[in-house]
Amino acid sequence: MSDVPSRRYARGWGALSLAVGAVLVSTAAQSPGPDSAPEQGAAADRDATAVVSLDGCAAADGLCSAPPRTVVLGGDRVLTGRPFTLDPKATGRVELALRTPGVLADVNVTDRRGRRVAGVQSADHTRWTSAAPLPAGARYAARMVVDGTGAYGPHRARLDFRTAPMPAGERLTVAFGPEDGGTYGVGQPITAELSRPVPADDPGARRAVERALAVRSSPHAEGAWHWVDAVTLHYRPRTYWPARATVRVRSGLDGARIGGGLYGGPSRPLTFTTGARIEAVTDVSAHEMKVFRDGELLRTLKVTTGKSGYRTRGGIKVVLGKEPLVRMRGDSIGIARGNKDFYDLKVRWATRVTWSGEYLHAAPWSLDSQGSEDVSHGCTGMSTEDAAWLFHTVREGDLVRVVNGYGKPMTPFDNGFGDWNLGWSEWLRGSALAVDTTNGTTVAVVRSVAGALSPRL
Repeated sequence: MSDVPSRRYARGWGALSLAVGAVLVSTAAQSPGPDSAPEQGAAADRDATAVVSLDGCAAADGLCSAPPRTVVLGGDRVLTGRPFTLDPKATGRVELALRTPGVLADVNVTDRRGRRVAGVQSADHTRWTSAAPLPAGARYAARMVVDGTGAYGPHRARLDFRTAPMPAGERLTVAFGPEDGGTYGVGQPITAELSRPVPADDPGARRAVERALAVRSSPHAEGAWHWVDAVTLHYRPRTYWPARATVRVRSGLDGARIGGGLYGGPSRPLTFTTGARIEAVTDVSAHEMKVFRDGELLRTLKVTTGKSGYRTRGGIKVVLGKEPLVRMRGDSIGIARGNKDFYDLKVRWATRVTWSGEYLHAAPWSLDSQGSEDVSHGCTGMSTEDAAWLFHTVREGDLVRVVNGYGKPMTPFDNGFGDWNLGWSEWLRGSALAVDTTNGTTVAVVRSVAGALSPRL
């Protein structure tokens, strides 16, 4: 092989040698034919030279300041050396960009296990950008077909690189709910509890976290995350989950750069299924509850709800759990002993819908009022037979809706799962990735979580 290309590299590209660093690049190009003049071969070789930059700051929301690395690919040269490492300040998506005339006819980036990295080409085929920031401490190979740079057509190149290693320190992990492997109602939200707070005044970090939390359902359901507070997110579909669906949740945080020196760690994935669509609708003014399965009416129950001063909350609730026997006491909700409203009873077939103690339960002491008046302390009471039937019909995540009532509306997050009481546009305003179309900015809404664990009648 002639040493002309290497001498030309030293003269023509010497100014770029510092930027190249330690690079492993393999290229293959057709050699000039034996009848070609030396001058023609040299010109073709110059035309076949390409310059590609590797940038780890693409779409980093202005949080990244690492410069791109520039790599010279050309002719029949083979540059050898250890794979170079992206600057630790490179916290965005990775971008490959062709800096000389031509196009990247094909780009294939894989990790060390051969798995392809998702990415998109620009419209002019001069840039490739990864779909998400790449995890820290991982090696990658970028295989490219560069076209339009030489007289001998496209040539292939390989560029090996690695992302910066994670620094020592605590990792951000996430615990998903509900329980893995269970079957739940179509109203069950997904919860994500973070091991470290991500405050609202760090929107870049929130976006990084939210992008890494992937939810897939079959059948498909459009949905979004909503930041409840600095350590809690909820995910729900735009409408309810499809009946008999499979939902898979996983975290891509492991190795991901969150911001402020914080990196993600490994987290357990979650898979659950949904059952039939069960919905219990209590019409307070009619003193009755209708229970539906997949839109078909199963049963109409006579009920009594909260009396004046103890009105049953209106809106949409989700079944939190079921207790075949629970002790209910008035002092748990602030009714002192000696007060005429005080009670201390063992109650059967109790289906819980709020953390503060609202249940659907058997109330044999109020049979005469069921179907005609409201006499409870906020719970929905019914006959023992009806309560047992309801108890065995519903599951966690099923929907309980209270209409035509007089109580305060169910709050979204501080007393159970009231997520469905937010309209879709309002729900999206709690996402770090949602865009307020009125001004084109990202809006984050944070709500606190609190609630007592006390049952009421």
